[in-house]
Parts: sequence; structure tokens; C-alpha cells
Amino acid sequence: MTNKTYELIAQFNPHPINIPINKCELEEAIETLISLMFPICDCPESMNIQDGLLKAAEALHTNIEKLHNRQAADEKTEAFFRKFPSLQERLFKDADCYLRFDPAAKTLEEVIITYPGFYALCVYRIAHELHQLGLPLISRLFSEHAHSKVGIDIHPAAKIGKNCFMDHGTGIVIGETSEIGDNVKIYQGVTLGALYVEKKLSDVKRHPTVEDNVVIYANATILGGATVIGHDSTIGGGAWLTRSVIPYSLVTNSVDVKIRSGKDFSGPFDFVI
Repeated sequence: MTNKTYELIAQFNPHPINIPINKCELEEAIETLISLMFPICDCPESMNIQDGLLKAAEALHTNIEKLHNRQAADEKTEAFFRKFPSLQERLFKDADCYLRFDPAAKTLEEVIITYPGFYALCVYRIAHELHQLGLPLISRLFSEHAHSKVGIDIHPAAKIGKNCFMDHGTGIVIGETSEIGDNVKIYQGVTLGALYVEKKLSDVKRHPTVEDNVVIYANATILGGATVIGHDSTIGGGAWLTRSVIPYSLVTNSVDVKIRSGKDFSGPFDFVI
């Protein structure tokens, strides 16, 4: 490198953000919680389940204490691990719905190990419990960790019911005040978002409500806190909705598809998109 490069680096003045948590430690903790919730394979670095959970609990406790105090850390960590067995039970049922609904899924183990939608749901359910315990920063860190890994963005404050099936998953966005009922199927690229963004709306319901047994196909966009998708409805791919629909609705886009023979295709100058 040139001397000038060294000089520029020496002159750099960082502006550190003073957040009293250990991001790497917490990301390791969420991975440990998920892997030990479903200890399918005996990896070379595998550990006793209780020892692993204790290590994750200590990381969680330490970081909660930095944000609050020792008593709050004791109470919130204990409250979370009191819910941990029921979280595991719920997620096993969620995994089973993937196995039942997706013809490509052959085993429960395949779903748990390989499905990005299921991984995002695991992190969401853990993060949501922590959000409910008054830990918004840690819960958001967990959800963004999942977002960075599988491209599914679920705010931990959103409410998601039983057996949520996110197939393929990439590009799904579920906003902070979204409410999703039971047995909902969501495909890639779906957005449950706000009509517009203003800071004064931070305590207002901005995102849609999706009732039970709804199917939302790829790249559909549903916006607005007053928008309700009635139960047992189907939202077609690419649909754009900013108003409510009644139960048993079928919402589709009108798409004009033209097909012609390519046999006598004369060249690029005649090609029209």
C-alpha cells in the first residue's frame, strides 16, 4: 500500500455506537437455541443439550442485565425458559404442517434442517416471546439475523397463529403490526406492509390482518392497518390490495398473456416485450 493509504487510515475517526449488548454472542445464542430445540444430527462439536441451553441462557441473561438490571435479567430469562418447551411443541406442529402441505417435503427432518421459511418461523417465535417480555432490541436483533440468513423479514412484534406455512420464502415481509391467523400459507415475495410511513404512526396499527385459512400467492402486496383478508380467501400472485375482502374471496390480477409461434421469428428488431 502507499504511504497515503496509511495516512488516511491513521486519520480515520470512528464514531462508535454505544449499545451495551454483544451482537455476536446473541447471534450464537439464537443458533444454539434452535439447534438444541431440534437436535437431529450428532455434529462433531455437539454438546450436552442442557449444557448448551445453559450457555445460551447465560448469554441472554448477561445481555438483558446490560440493558436493564440483575433482577430484570433473572425474571425475564426465567420467564423465557418457562415458555421454551411449549415453543418447541408449537414448532414441531408447524414443521409437520410443512410436511403435510408441500409435496416436495419428504421428511420432518428435511423441513427442520433445510426449509428457510421454517427457520425464519423458529427465530420469529423465539423473538416474539422476548418482545413480549419487553426486550425489543434483542428480539429485533434475532429477527434481523434470520432476515440476513434466509431473506425473510418478520418483525418480532407481529402476531402469527398456528401452522404458518411460508413456502420458498425469499422476499417475504411481515410488518410490525401484522396479524396472521391459523393455517395461513404465504409464498415468496409477499408483503404485508403499511400504506405509508410516518414516525407519528409508530403506535398505530399500520399493517394488515390476515384471518384463518388464507392462501397468499407469490409477490402479492397487501397494505394498510385497516385491511382485513377474510378467512378462507385466496390472494393470487402479484395482487395489490389496499382494502379489505370478505371471507371466501378469490382475488386475482387481470393478466393479458399473448402467445405466438417462434418458428418464423424474423429477428430481434421484430421482438416486442
